[in-house]
Amino acid sequence: MLKALDSEYLVGRKRGSWWKYKVDPMTLDGVLIYAQAGSGKRANLFTDYTFALWHGEELVPFAKAYSGLDNQEITTLDKWIRRHTRERFGPVRSVEPTHVFEIGFEGIAQSKRHKSGISVRFPRILRWRHDKPIAEADSLEAAFALLSANDSSALPAQSTS
Repeated sequence: MLKALDSEYLVGRKRGSWWKYKVDPMTLDGVLIYAQAGSGKRANLFTDYTFALWHGEELVPFAKAYSGLDNQEITTLDKWIRRHTRERFGPVRSVEPTHVFEIGFEGIAQSKRHKSGISVRFPRILRWRHDKPIAEADSLEAAFALLSANDSSALPAQSTS
């Protein structure tokens, strides 16, 4: 937030003396692996998605995103999810790893809570990558390269099964 030193703090949207400056988000291309129905007016549609990155030959979840697709894309993806569900875990559906999405986020940090070893801040879908096969989705190594510390020794061990 940028503001004039002499400006007053006021409620509501600020104009003139207050400017919100946004930097371009960091991005990774992830593979859709899970979907869950939304809430409210979208409770009957699959609108909550989990995305994964490659770690060796395994896809590891790294982010959940709920926004970024238009209504037509949501409807198309919802129909696809219903036809390509692999497993159900309560409200969550595991889907065939077929689609790649560009995920934008404001920050990235190491995390001991997440299997991927990272957490991202404010993830959202920037675009559906129809042009990209899942083999070309990003890896955990690419995610760790985004970390300011760039500590590759913190990568989780690859699965040998």
